[in-house]
Amino acid sequence: MREVNEFLTLIDSFIGSAWWFPYALLGTGLFFTLYLKFPQIRFFRHAVRIVTGKYDRKDLPGDTSHFQALATALSGTVGTGNIAGVAFAVHLGGPAALFWMLVTAALGMCTKFVEVSLSHKYRTKLPDGTMAGGPMYYMKNAEFKFRGKKVSLKWLAAIFAFATVLSSFGTGSLPQINSISSTLLATFGIDQVITGAVLAVFLGLVIIGGIKRIAAVTSKLVPGMAIIYFIGAFAVIFFNYENIVPSLAAIFGDIFSGTAATGGFIGANLAFAFNRGVNRGLFSNEAGQGSAPIAHASAKANEPLSEGMVAILEPFIDTIIICTVTGLVLLSSGVWAEKHQNQFEYAEIEILADQYKETVPEHKDKIYRHLNEIEALPTFSGELRVENGKIVNDDITFIHARSFADNITVFKNEGLLDEEVFSGVIKIQNGDVVDERPLKFIGESLVHSAPLTALAFNRGFFGDYGQYIVSIGLLLFAFSTAISWSYYGDRAMTYLFGPRSVIYYRIVYVVAFFFAAFQDTTIIWTLSAITIALMTLPNLIGIIWLRRDMKKTIREYGDFFEENFPGSKHPKFK
Repeated sequence: MREVNEFLTLIDSFIGSAWWFPYALLGTGLFFTLYLKFPQIRFFRHAVRIVTGKYDRKDLPGDTSHFQALATALSGTVGTGNIAGVAFAVHLGGPAALFWMLVTAALGMCTKFVEVSLSHKYRTKLPDGTMAGGPMYYMKNAEFKFRGKKVSLKWLAAIFAFATVLSSFGTGSLPQINSISSTLLATFGIDQVITGAVLAVFLGLVIIGGIKRIAAVTSKLVPGMAIIYFIGAFAVIFFNYENIVPSLAAIFGDIFSGTAATGGFIGANLAFAFNRGVNRGLFSNEAGQGSAPIAHASAKANEPLSEGMVAILEPFIDTIIICTVTGLVLLSSGVWAEKHQNQFEYAEIEILADQYKETVPEHKDKIYRHLNEIEALPTFSGELRVENGKIVNDDITFIHARSFADNITVFKNEGLLDEEVFSGVIKIQNGDVVDERPLKFIGESLVHSAPLTALAFNRGFFGDYGQYIVSIGLLLFAFSTAISWSYYGDRAMTYLFGPRSVIYYRIVYVVAFFFAAFQDTTIIWTLSAITIALMTLPNLIGIIWLRRDMKKTIREYGDFFEENFPGSKHPKFK
């Protein structure tokens, strides 16, 4: 499994984890922020008025209300990124990574405003009467000009649509069910296969109904799950009130230096915190990825900019509010830097070819440089000797989840802790466990993703019951995300292969959803990062190409609003 993860990581290193990707994402958001004169600030109050229905009319074309479109889009973004993604970012880059998630959201508010407005402007009515839109449609239908000549971007639209199909699995299906099943296993002991089977059936029943049923379900799930999650989160933050100020100081104090080692956390430099924060920020709010425009294209509205206004609220709610709350839960509780008893993921095990001690500053510095990809250390190849479950080699260092692993016990088979301990030798090659026997490593190390957030929720007024709030919240968050992404995928399939292809796509989507429930978490997240980047890049090219079209659309909306709502308070659109 580690070899698979390393192959995927290699691919990701050229796109999503490449040094230039965060700059491309943030640079696009910064460009439009300046080019359109800070629309995320100027139009914020107007966006709230639109989503509350102040300017709604029943006779407008479309399938859903502004609020339902917002709820559907939010259900596609508010998911594991807010619970597992924040924990993963802090695990990789420390508290400073959360700051870069917030920066991504602030600029992403403008990016999403642009992409949703353009998607709504160039949406298409399908033969069945439903609306279809998204970046593939504005790439196809908009008039592009290059050096005075008309240029077609249909090829880019096809690339984006294909990437959307891949990302519907990488973003919406696989990581969602994997996080749900992992959390339910840790909290309630429910077998991951059972979780995957039951939820796959429910998923199939919902997505067969199309966008109207999806919108009806998500518009009820989103508010409910937000209330449950906030109650549990603030129960932790207020319980640890003395750590609120230090937590905020950690987020903003290490912005340009990275986060120093503390507890079991080895430390992260600026580059690592920046890259991981931006990537997790994108996974959280999807601004620039081009997914939300597909949901918003179904909203009832004559003017495309009105739906773009609604989209401004998404990154604000999703990342600036919810992810900040999750971050404060993790930091104020202190669990992010502590080692916890857990079952080791094979993909996160690395065995080094020398003995390094966590208590020796020089050794710790070498591990820091190794984990932050500054200077690699030699890995171990040979036999790991185990007696009664305990590793007896004295010439190795066992690393798991970017931390020194302690008190390791090796068990036979795939059972629980009370099963028979293992004795014998285990084959290790280049730091990886390559032995084909079913073995299980249990020990103490840092943890990340949803299990880390569940541990943090236990440090509040609800005590050990806090983990149940995370489990229920994650179930609702992640399941609604999987529902919404199935819609994004079937719109892309409709664009590429026609409406008849959708039924086959939905079958594959549900089957993949089931199998991902019991796969390696690290591999799922790496695959997710690849598909997100593949979808984001063509979308950024498309919206930059249409920058003048966007500015013209704002002027047209100003004329429309003044004509239809004279005397109403509104921002300056020109």
